[in-house]
Amino acid sequence: VFEHFWTVARESGLPIVIYDNPGTTHFHFTPALVSRLAKVGGIVAIKNPTDKGDAIKSHLADQRRTVPEGFSIGYSGDWNAAEAMIAGADTWYSVLAGILPEVCVKIVTVAQQGDAAEARRIDATLAPLWSLFKEFSSLRVVYALAELLDICRADPPRPILPLPSAAKRQIAAALERLPSDVNR
Repeated sequence: VFEHFWTVARESGLPIVIYDNPGTTHFHFTPALVSRLAKVGGIVAIKNPTDKGDAIKSHLADQRRTVPEGFSIGYSGDWNAAEAMIAGADTWYSVLAGILPEVCVKIVTVAQQGDAAEARRIDATLAPLWSLFKEFSSLRVVYALAELLDICRADPPRPILPLPSAAKRQIAAALERLPSDVNR
């Protein structure tokens, strides 16, 4: 893995973000590997999973100690991203922000301003969507949201299957329950 990233960084000349996605890849980047990769020219950031919301703060602190100054540490897993931003993450790699950018920007902004209570309040309004993300996968739910919001009609790329009608009805109901200050 180190050789692969090193080669891509050297040959591409592009800024590279490590994507630690063990749920899909069945591979987890160890702290030692992240530390080594973070020192390779051109590797500029890492996108971490947020499986355990209560572990983000310590994970972030541990990772900060092993990477160079200026190396960006971010998190995915939208349902735990508010906690990551409150803990001091540099960025949130969001699925939902592609569909509902304003509410996601609000969470990031208030978290970066130190208003954890407001970040958590806004995040809590999205709980119905977070539940559906966990049940059906965030990408599949966002495709359904794009259709429901009349943004576009498209199926996710194969091998990912679109959601069945019953699931889409659940998503439509959750969308209707969102407060009016969540941009729809």
